Amino acid sequence: MIKITLPDGAVKKVPEGTTPIDIAKSISEGLARNVISAQFNNTVVETVTPLTEDGTLTLYTWNDTEGKKAFWHSTSHVVAQALEELYPGIKLTIGPAIENGFYYDVDFGEHALSEKDFQKIEQKALEIARGKHDYNMRSVSKADALQYYKDQGNEYKIELIENLEDGTITFCDHSTFTDLCRGGHIPNTGIIKAIKILSVAGAYWRGNENNKQLTRVYGISFPKQKDLTEYLELLEEAKKRDHRKLGKELELFTFSQKVGQGLPLWLPKGAALRERLEQFLKKAQKKAGYEMVVTPHIGQKELYVTSGHYAKYGEDSFQPIRTPKEDEEFLLKPMNCPHHCEIYNSSPFSYKDLPKRYAEFGTVYRYEQSGELHGLTRVRGFTQDDAHIFCTTEQLNDEFKNVIDLTLYVLNSLGFNNFTAQVSVRDLNNPEKYIGNTDDWEKAEQAIINAAEEKGLNYVVESGEAAFYGPKLDFMVKDALGRNWQLGTIQVDYNLPKRFDLTYKGSDNELHRPVMIHRAPFGSMERFVALLLEHTGGNFPLWLIPIQAIILPVSEKHEKYAEKVLNSLENHEIRALIDKRNETVGKKIRETELKKIPFMLIVGEQEEASGTLSVRRHGGEDLGSLSIDAFSDLVTTEINSTLKSF
Repeated sequence: MIKITLPDGAVKKVPEGTTPIDIAKSISEGLARNVISAQFNNTVVETVTPLTEDGTLTLYTWNDTEGKKAFWHSTSHVVAQALEELYPGIKLTIGPAIENGFYYDVDFGEHALSEKDFQKIEQKALEIARGKHDYNMRSVSKADALQYYKDQGNEYKIELIENLEDGTITFCDHSTFTDLCRGGHIPNTGIIKAIKILSVAGAYWRGNENNKQLTRVYGISFPKQKDLTEYLELLEEAKKRDHRKLGKELELFTFSQKVGQGLPLWLPKGAALRERLEQFLKKAQKKAGYEMVVTPHIGQKELYVTSGHYAKYGEDSFQPIRTPKEDEEFLLKPMNCPHHCEIYNSSPFSYKDLPKRYAEFGTVYRYEQSGELHGLTRVRGFTQDDAHIFCTTEQLNDEFKNVIDLTLYVLNSLGFNNFTAQVSVRDLNNPEKYIGNTDDWEKAEQAIINAAEEKGLNYVVESGEAAFYGPKLDFMVKDALGRNWQLGTIQVDYNLPKRFDLTYKGSDNELHRPVMIHRAPFGSMERFVALLLEHTGGNFPLWLIPIQAIILPVSEKHEKYAEKVLNSLENHEIRALIDKRNETVGKKIRETELKKIPFMLIVGEQEEASGTLSVRRHGGEDLGSLSIDAFSDLVTTEINSTLKSF
């Protein structure tokens, strides 16, 4: 007999060889019908894998993230089989599950694939799925695995197998299809009821632009056709909210091939939006005791070698900048924290001076491959709302909780109210990914968990998601379309203070090492604006939007009154402009709707005579005739309802 521990702490004694699905059946038939994947002792297993030792078992259904991963990975096998049958001679590479669906990278050789082929691929894949084929895992020797793919002439799979150890290699079989695979499948293909091929794109083998470019086939699948229909409707709404589309329509930012890929150019309205976001955070930071600093856009290579960033991210940096002096190299700044460490090091501090809180809207640069660039969410130059707090160990808990308060203030002020806090810790199985000693890591991780609990946050712990120098608290925000994004991060770091030899004099007159907190509520201005655009559909909060009202004179003779209204609104600190174009009021209203300006103020003979405005809200609501003071009160009330003081 073996002991199987379930997530609720219940322990089942079962015969050796019992499978996860057997255990599900022993709990309830309903659960057994819905279980599609399992994890045993932190390893993904099949539902029919015999369990041969004591351990912890988690059962997954479609409603679990891990269940969806197994479902989508299993579908990638089915789609790969369909592709092989439709396009003989192709070479398969890898086909993992991703956040929404899956992809498979394929060398199509002489075949060409386009959108017109999607439907026949879907039909062939569904035909295979309806066969209700079981997924069967089997171990294969390295020699046999290599021979199998040599016979197929698939150099990609051969390269993968050559990097694996004998005794660790497994194949997955279903129907007439076999694939190199580590496992993690649903019981059979019949569970897959709906498949959609979403797009194709180019992808370099193993992400290396020096390798051959493959065709990446993206898809998604569901256990019900209704789920697919709802997902496609969501995709259509997402297209309307695409920040690249809205950014162009609202004249916020642009890109230029001459300037360079991944380097956004902020237009006047976008620059005004950014400036307002910066001032909003600077005001809150000032109240929280932060001091603003400014650091250069480049730094000596040695600075980033000291911090450890060069060893971890050197390959993703731009090439070094060389000066006329021999052996002198600089890098475009990839991180602000090493610079802030040197600011701290510029003066001696005692425990009475701490905490020191340095903040900067610092622009950093990282080289991203052109295929990975995406609007404002993945760029090569971006500005972080970065701050670093240097404090004593005794101050750490309060300082961390204060940063949580600031981050929540930012998220709530901008309408991101639906979120989960994620405590991102080390991967204990891969210690080489991190710097520093175990004691410091344990202290840092526990400090974050303690602060999250004391603030009453709904949090989860995710292994392997920590930064290389310390654990962090990430805020995983759900947007208006139900998509999850990481916004706002707070990190505890015992390592950089050691690497930069940061000290303060304690009450005992001895030198001590400060603890460092890294924090960025926005993350990066570029990515934050992109997500805010998609979350709001471009309907920004009234306090933030560049133009709050547009004045529409009925005819040219009313423009003088429109100017008087504009001056009065400016005195009330309302951002407005006049549309003096020689167009009908109806056309101006339609075009203003597209620009998502919150209020339209129509002025004609009647309004001029009474000193009022005819007010129309974006979306079509007619607010009637209001005095300028009444309109100003309306705007102030609406702003105060969304923007509280920190």
